[in-house]
Amino acid sequence: MSEQIHGGDIYTKAYRIDFSANMNPLGMPRLVAEAACEGVRRSENYPDVHCRALRKAIAGSENVPEEWVVCGNGAAELIFALVWAVRPKKALLAAPGFAEYEQALRCVDCRITFYPCREENGFALREDYLEYLTEDMDLVFLCNPANPTGVLIEPELLERIADRCREREILLVVDECFNGLLERGEELSLKGRLDAQPGLFLLRAFTKLYAMAGLRLGYGLCADEGLLERLRKVLQPWNVSLPAQMAGIAAVQEREYVARSRAYVAKEREFLRQGLRVLGLKTYDSMANFLFFSGPEGLCERCAEEGILIRDCQNYRGLGPGYYRIAVRTREENQELLRALGKILEG
Repeated sequence: MSEQIHGGDIYTKAYRIDFSANMNPLGMPRLVAEAACEGVRRSENYPDVHCRALRKAIAGSENVPEEWVVCGNGAAELIFALVWAVRPKKALLAAPGFAEYEQALRCVDCRITFYPCREENGFALREDYLEYLTEDMDLVFLCNPANPTGVLIEPELLERIADRCREREILLVVDECFNGLLERGEELSLKGRLDAQPGLFLLRAFTKLYAMAGLRLGYGLCADEGLLERLRKVLQPWNVSLPAQMAGIAAVQEREYVARSRAYVAKEREFLRQGLRVLGLKTYDSMANFLFFSGPEGLCERCAEEGILIRDCQNYRGLGPGYYRIAVRTREENQELLRALGKILEG
Protein backbone atom coordinates (compact mmCIF):
# COMPACT_ATOMS: atom_id res chain seq x y z
CA MET A 1 0.00 0.00 0.00
CA SER A 2 1.67 3.20 -1.13
CA GLU A 3 -0.58 5.70 0.66
CA GLN A 4 -3.08 5.56 3.52
CA ILE A 5 -6.32 6.08 1.64
CA HIS A 6 -9.62 4.59 2.73
CA GLY A 7 -13.21 4.49 1.60
CA GLY A 8 -15.86 6.46 3.43
CA ASP A 9 -14.17 9.88 3.12
CA ILE A 10 -17.38 11.89 2.91
CA TYR A 11 -15.66 14.99 4.29
CA THR A 12 -13.41 16.02 1.40
CA LYS A 13 -15.95 16.42 -1.39
CA ALA A 14 -19.69 16.91 -1.70
CA TYR A 15 -21.52 13.70 -2.64
CA ARG A 16 -24.96 12.14 -3.00
CA ILE A 17 -24.26 8.41 -2.54
CA ASP A 18 -21.24 6.75 -0.95
CA PHE A 19 -20.27 3.43 -2.55
CA SER A 20 -16.69 3.68 -1.27
CA ALA A 21 -17.39 2.26 2.23
CA ASN A 22 -18.90 -1.18 2.69
CA MET A 23 -21.67 -0.81 5.26
CA ASN A 24 -24.82 -2.87 5.59
CA PRO A 25 -27.23 -1.26 3.08
CA LEU A 26 -30.12 -1.70 5.54
CA GLY A 27 -28.45 0.79 7.86
CA MET A 28 -27.97 0.75 11.62
CA PRO A 29 -30.83 -1.06 13.43
CA ARG A 30 -33.14 1.32 15.31
CA LEU A 31 -32.59 -0.32 18.69
CA VAL A 32 -28.83 -0.16 18.22
CA ALA A 33 -28.99 3.57 17.47
CA GLU A 34 -31.22 4.08 20.51
CA ALA A 35 -28.77 2.19 22.71
CA ALA A 36 -25.90 4.37 21.44
CA CYS A 37 -27.92 7.51 22.20
CA GLU A 38 -28.63 6.23 25.70
CA GLY A 39 -24.89 5.69 26.04
CA VAL A 40 -24.31 9.34 25.15
CA ARG A 41 -26.80 10.41 27.84
CA ARG A 42 -24.87 8.31 30.38
CA SER A 43 -21.47 9.51 29.28
CA GLU A 44 -20.79 11.63 32.32
CA ASN A 45 -19.50 8.28 33.62
CA TYR A 46 -16.46 6.38 32.41
CA PRO A 47 -17.23 3.27 30.36
CA ASP A 48 -16.48 -0.12 31.88
CA VAL A 49 -12.73 -0.45 31.40
CA HIS A 50 -13.12 -4.25 31.10
CA CYS A 51 -16.17 -4.16 28.74
CA ARG A 52 -17.73 -6.87 30.92
CA ALA A 53 -21.34 -6.66 29.75
CA LEU A 54 -20.25 -6.29 26.13
CA ARG A 55 -17.85 -9.24 26.29
CA LYS A 56 -20.54 -11.36 27.91
CA ALA A 57 -22.98 -10.44 25.12
CA ILE A 58 -20.43 -11.20 22.40
CA ALA A 59 -19.46 -14.49 24.04
CA GLY A 60 -23.09 -15.55 24.17
CA SER A 61 -23.63 -14.62 20.54
CA GLU A 62 -20.44 -16.35 19.38
CA ASN A 63 -20.85 -19.32 21.75
CA VAL A 64 -17.34 -18.96 23.17
CA PRO A 65 -16.04 -18.33 26.72
CA GLU A 66 -15.97 -14.69 27.81
CA GLU A 67 -12.25 -15.07 28.52
CA TRP A 68 -11.63 -15.49 24.79
CA VAL A 69 -13.12 -12.10 23.89
CA VAL A 70 -11.14 -8.84 23.70
CA CYS A 71 -12.77 -5.58 22.55
CA GLY A 72 -11.27 -2.64 20.73
CA ASN A 73 -11.92 0.76 19.22
CA GLY A 74 -12.63 -0.89 15.89
CA ALA A 75 -10.75 -3.88 14.51
CA ALA A 76 -7.96 -1.50 13.44
CA GLU A 77 -6.98 -0.83 17.06
CA LEU A 78 -6.70 -4.55 17.71
CA ILE A 79 -4.50 -5.02 14.64
CA PHE A 80 -2.01 -2.47 15.93
CA ALA A 81 -2.22 -3.64 19.54
CA LEU A 82 -1.70 -7.26 18.53
CA VAL A 83 1.42 -6.38 16.56
CA TRP A 84 2.79 -4.31 19.45
CA ALA A 85 2.08 -7.17 21.87
CA VAL A 86 3.75 -9.83 19.70
CA ARG A 87 6.47 -7.74 17.97
CA PRO A 88 7.03 -10.26 15.17
CA LYS A 89 10.35 -10.32 13.36
CA LYS A 90 8.89 -11.71 10.13
CA ALA A 91 5.31 -11.69 8.83
CA LEU A 92 3.39 -12.77 5.74
CA LEU A 93 0.78 -10.66 3.97
CA ALA A 94 -1.29 -11.26 0.85
CA ALA A 95 -1.20 -8.52 -1.78
CA PRO A 96 -3.42 -6.74 -2.54
CA GLY A 97 -4.65 -6.51 1.02
CA PHE A 98 -5.93 -4.26 3.81
CA ALA A 99 -3.46 -1.43 4.49
CA GLU A 100 -3.48 -1.58 8.28
CA TYR A 101 -1.70 -4.93 8.45
CA GLU A 102 1.37 -3.55 6.73
CA GLN A 103 1.18 -0.21 8.51
CA ALA A 104 1.09 -1.89 11.93
CA LEU A 105 3.96 -4.25 11.08
CA ARG A 106 6.13 -1.38 9.83
CA CYS A 107 5.74 0.27 13.25
CA VAL A 108 7.73 -2.55 14.86
CA ASP A 109 10.28 -2.85 12.02
CA CYS A 110 8.97 -6.27 11.04
CA ARG A 111 10.32 -7.87 7.88
CA ILE A 112 7.34 -8.49 5.58
CA THR A 113 7.00 -11.14 2.89
CA PHE A 114 4.20 -10.61 0.35
CA TYR A 115 2.27 -13.37 -1.35
CA PRO A 116 1.07 -12.03 -4.73
CA CYS A 117 -2.62 -12.70 -5.43
CA ARG A 118 -2.55 -12.70 -9.23
CA GLU A 119 -5.27 -11.51 -11.55
CA GLU A 120 -4.93 -14.62 -13.73
CA ASN A 121 -5.93 -16.64 -10.63
CA GLY A 122 -8.89 -14.40 -9.89
CA PHE A 123 -6.86 -12.80 -7.06
CA ALA A 124 -7.37 -15.99 -5.01
CA LEU A 125 -4.84 -17.72 -2.78
CA ARG A 126 -3.41 -20.82 -4.41
CA GLU A 127 -1.72 -23.97 -3.15
CA ASP A 128 1.71 -22.36 -3.38
CA TYR A 129 0.77 -20.09 -0.47
CA LEU A 130 1.77 -22.96 1.83
CA GLU A 131 5.35 -22.62 0.61
CA TYR A 132 5.49 -19.13 2.11
CA LEU A 133 4.80 -20.48 5.62
CA THR A 134 8.44 -21.00 6.44
CA GLU A 135 9.98 -22.03 9.75
CA ASP A 136 11.14 -18.47 10.48
CA MET A 137 7.68 -16.91 9.99
CA ASP A 138 6.25 -15.39 13.19
CA LEU A 139 2.86 -14.01 12.14
CA VAL A 140 0.42 -14.26 9.24
CA PHE A 141 -2.44 -11.87 8.45
CA LEU A 142 -5.24 -13.19 6.24
CA CYS A 143 -8.55 -11.56 5.37
CA ASN A 144 -11.48 -13.84 4.51
CA PRO A 145 -13.26 -12.70 2.40
CA ALA A 146 -10.40 -10.55 1.18
CA ASN A 147 -10.32 -6.78 1.01
CA PRO A 148 -10.48 -5.24 -1.62
CA THR A 149 -11.37 -8.21 -3.86
CA GLY A 150 -14.05 -9.96 -1.77
CA VAL A 151 -12.60 -13.33 -2.81
CA LEU A 152 -12.94 -16.21 -0.34
CA ILE A 153 -10.14 -18.56 0.58
CA GLU A 154 -11.05 -22.08 -0.53
CA PRO A 155 -12.08 -23.83 2.75
CA GLU A 156 -9.80 -26.85 2.35
CA LEU A 157 -6.82 -24.60 1.64
CA LEU A 158 -7.66 -22.43 4.65
CA GLU A 159 -7.68 -25.51 6.87
CA ARG A 160 -4.29 -26.57 5.51
CA ILE A 161 -2.92 -23.08 6.14
CA ALA A 162 -4.16 -23.26 9.72
CA ASP A 163 -2.59 -26.70 10.15
CA ARG A 164 0.75 -25.50 8.79
CA CYS A 165 0.71 -22.47 11.08
CA ARG A 166 -0.04 -24.66 14.09
CA GLU A 167 2.76 -27.08 13.19
CA ARG A 168 5.29 -24.26 12.82
CA GLU A 169 3.97 -22.19 15.75
CA ILE A 170 3.07 -19.24 13.53
CA LEU A 171 0.48 -16.86 14.92
CA LEU A 172 -2.38 -16.90 12.40
CA VAL A 173 -4.56 -13.78 12.44
CA VAL A 174 -7.68 -14.13 10.28
CA ASP A 175 -9.68 -10.97 9.66
CA GLU A 176 -13.32 -12.07 9.46
CA CYS A 177 -14.82 -8.56 9.56
CA PHE A 178 -16.83 -9.21 6.38
CA ASN A 179 -17.86 -12.70 7.46
CA GLY A 180 -21.05 -11.55 9.18
CA LEU A 181 -22.77 -10.65 5.92
CA LEU A 182 -21.96 -13.97 4.24
CA GLU A 183 -24.85 -16.40 3.88
CA ARG A 184 -22.58 -19.29 4.98
CA GLY A 185 -20.37 -17.26 7.26
CA GLU A 186 -20.28 -19.68 10.17
CA GLU A 187 -19.31 -22.58 7.90
CA LEU A 188 -16.46 -20.54 6.41
CA SER A 189 -15.09 -19.29 9.73
CA LEU A 190 -12.16 -20.84 11.60
CA LYS A 191 -13.93 -20.26 14.92
CA GLY A 192 -14.32 -23.99 15.48
CA ARG A 193 -10.53 -24.33 15.66
CA LEU A 194 -9.94 -21.78 18.41
CA ASP A 195 -9.89 -24.25 21.31
CA ALA A 196 -7.45 -26.63 19.61
CA GLN A 197 -5.25 -23.89 18.15
CA PRO A 198 -4.27 -21.21 20.67
CA GLY A 199 -2.09 -19.57 18.02
CA LEU A 200 -5.20 -18.51 16.10
CA PHE A 201 -6.67 -15.02 16.47
CA LEU A 202 -9.92 -14.03 14.74
CA LEU A 203 -10.75 -10.39 14.09
CA ARG A 204 -14.36 -9.31 13.88
CA ALA A 205 -16.17 -5.97 13.96
CA PHE A 206 -19.61 -4.41 14.29
CA THR A 207 -18.69 -1.88 11.61
CA LYS A 208 -19.95 -3.57 8.45
CA LEU A 209 -22.68 -5.88 9.69
CA TYR A 210 -24.49 -3.29 11.82
CA ALA A 211 -23.47 -0.14 9.89
CA MET A 212 -21.69 1.22 13.00
CA ALA A 213 -18.50 2.63 11.43
CA GLY A 214 -18.65 5.92 13.35
CA LEU A 215 -19.02 4.21 16.72
CA ARG A 216 -15.76 2.21 16.32
CA LEU A 217 -16.24 -1.23 17.80
CA GLY A 218 -14.36 -4.42 17.01
CA TYR A 219 -13.37 -7.56 18.86
CA GLY A 220 -10.98 -10.46 18.77
CA LEU A 221 -11.50 -14.13 19.59
CA CYS A 222 -8.58 -16.18 20.85
CA ALA A 223 -8.05 -19.08 23.27
CA ASP A 224 -4.46 -18.15 24.18
CA GLU A 225 -4.76 -16.50 27.61
CA GLY A 226 -1.11 -15.46 27.60
CA LEU A 227 -1.45 -13.68 24.27
CA LEU A 228 -4.66 -11.95 25.37
CA GLU A 229 -2.98 -10.75 28.55
CA ARG A 230 -0.09 -9.27 26.55
CA LEU A 231 -2.59 -7.67 24.21
CA ARG A 232 -4.58 -6.06 27.01
CA LYS A 233 -1.37 -4.58 28.45
CA VAL A 234 -0.81 -2.52 25.29
CA LEU A 235 -4.43 -1.40 24.91
CA GLN A 236 -5.15 1.96 26.48
CA PRO A 237 -7.69 2.06 29.34
CA TRP A 238 -11.30 2.90 28.41
CA ASN A 239 -10.57 2.22 24.74
CA VAL A 240 -14.23 1.41 24.00
CA SER A 241 -16.67 4.25 24.66
CA LEU A 242 -19.91 3.80 26.59
CA PRO A 243 -22.09 4.50 23.50
CA ALA A 244 -20.15 1.86 21.55
CA GLN A 245 -20.41 -0.70 24.36
CA MET A 246 -24.17 -0.20 24.73
CA ALA A 247 -24.71 -0.28 20.96
CA GLY A 248 -22.74 -3.53 20.71
CA ILE A 249 -24.80 -5.19 23.43
CA ALA A 250 -27.97 -4.24 21.56
CA ALA A 251 -26.54 -5.28 18.18
CA VAL A 252 -25.84 -8.93 19.05
CA GLN A 253 -29.56 -9.37 19.75
CA GLU A 254 -30.53 -8.38 16.20
CA ARG A 255 -30.79 -11.90 14.76
CA GLU A 256 -33.71 -11.28 12.39
CA TYR A 257 -31.98 -8.15 11.07
CA VAL A 258 -28.81 -10.14 10.37
CA ALA A 259 -30.66 -12.88 8.47
CA ARG A 260 -32.54 -10.27 6.43
CA SER A 261 -29.31 -8.37 5.71
CA ARG A 262 -27.50 -11.45 4.43
CA ALA A 263 -30.29 -12.30 2.00
CA TYR A 264 -30.57 -8.70 0.83
CA VAL A 265 -26.83 -8.32 0.23
CA ALA A 266 -26.65 -11.59 -1.73
CA LYS A 267 -29.51 -10.50 -4.01
CA GLU A 268 -28.22 -6.97 -4.59
CA ARG A 269 -24.63 -8.11 -5.09
CA GLU A 270 -25.73 -10.26 -8.03
CA PHE A 271 -27.90 -7.45 -9.39
CA LEU A 272 -24.89 -5.13 -9.34
CA ARG A 273 -22.55 -7.78 -10.76
CA GLN A 274 -24.81 -8.41 -13.73
CA GLY A 275 -25.24 -4.67 -14.27
CA LEU A 276 -21.49 -4.12 -14.36
CA ARG A 277 -21.03 -6.97 -16.82
CA VAL A 278 -23.70 -5.58 -19.13
CA LEU A 279 -21.72 -2.34 -19.15
CA GLY A 280 -18.63 -4.27 -20.25
CA LEU A 281 -16.77 -3.99 -16.94
CA LYS A 282 -14.78 -6.96 -15.68
CA THR A 283 -15.89 -8.22 -12.26
CA TYR A 284 -14.22 -10.71 -9.94
CA ASP A 285 -15.65 -13.41 -7.69
CA SER A 286 -16.50 -11.30 -4.66
CA MET A 287 -18.70 -12.98 -2.06
CA ALA A 288 -18.63 -10.00 0.33
CA ASN A 289 -20.92 -6.98 0.59
CA PHE A 290 -18.89 -5.23 -2.09
CA LEU A 291 -17.71 -5.84 -5.64
CA PHE A 292 -14.22 -5.47 -7.11
CA PHE A 293 -13.98 -4.67 -10.81
CA SER A 294 -11.70 -3.24 -13.46
CA GLY A 295 -12.45 -0.67 -16.10
CA PRO A 296 -11.20 2.54 -17.72
CA GLU A 297 -8.93 4.84 -15.76
CA GLY A 298 -10.56 7.89 -14.24
CA LEU A 299 -13.89 6.28 -13.28
CA CYS A 300 -13.49 7.43 -9.69
CA GLU A 301 -13.23 11.08 -10.68
CA ARG A 302 -16.03 10.83 -13.22
CA CYS A 303 -18.34 9.20 -10.69
CA ALA A 304 -17.51 11.95 -8.20
CA GLU A 305 -18.70 14.48 -10.78
CA GLU A 306 -22.05 12.64 -10.67
CA GLY A 307 -22.08 12.90 -6.87
CA ILE A 308 -21.16 9.23 -6.35
CA LEU A 309 -18.13 8.04 -4.39
CA ILE A 310 -16.46 4.76 -5.37
CA ARG A 311 -13.18 3.31 -4.08
CA ASP A 312 -10.17 3.74 -6.35
CA CYS A 313 -7.94 0.73 -5.58
CA GLN A 314 -4.79 1.72 -7.44
CA ASN A 315 -2.95 2.48 -4.19
CA TYR A 316 -3.25 -1.14 -3.02
CA ARG A 317 0.02 -3.05 -3.26
CA GLY A 318 -0.01 -5.08 -6.47
CA LEU A 319 -2.71 -3.04 -8.20
CA GLY A 320 -2.56 -0.08 -10.55
CA PRO A 321 -4.95 2.35 -12.25
CA GLY A 322 -8.27 0.94 -13.42
CA TYR A 323 -9.23 -1.17 -10.38
CA TYR A 324 -12.24 -0.19 -8.28
CA ARG A 325 -14.38 -1.38 -5.39
CA ILE A 326 -18.05 -0.56 -4.81
CA ALA A 327 -20.29 -1.34 -1.87
CA VAL A 328 -23.55 -3.21 -2.27
CA ARG A 329 -26.26 -0.70 -1.43
CA THR A 330 -30.05 -0.49 -1.85
CA ARG A 331 -31.69 -1.35 -5.16
CA GLU A 332 -32.45 2.31 -5.89
CA GLU A 333 -28.89 3.37 -5.15
CA ASN A 334 -27.43 0.47 -7.13
CA GLN A 335 -29.57 1.44 -10.11
CA GLU A 336 -28.37 5.04 -9.78
CA LEU A 337 -24.75 3.90 -9.84
CA LEU A 338 -25.31 1.74 -12.91
CA ARG A 339 -27.02 4.65 -14.69
CA ALA A 340 -24.10 6.94 -13.86
CA LEU A 341 -21.54 4.39 -15.03
CA GLY A 342 -23.50 3.84 -18.24
CA LYS A 343 -23.55 7.57 -18.90
CA ILE A 344 -19.81 7.87 -18.22
CA LEU A 345 -18.86 4.89 -20.39
CA GLU A 346 -21.04 6.03 -23.28
CA GLY A 347 -19.40 9.44 -23.09
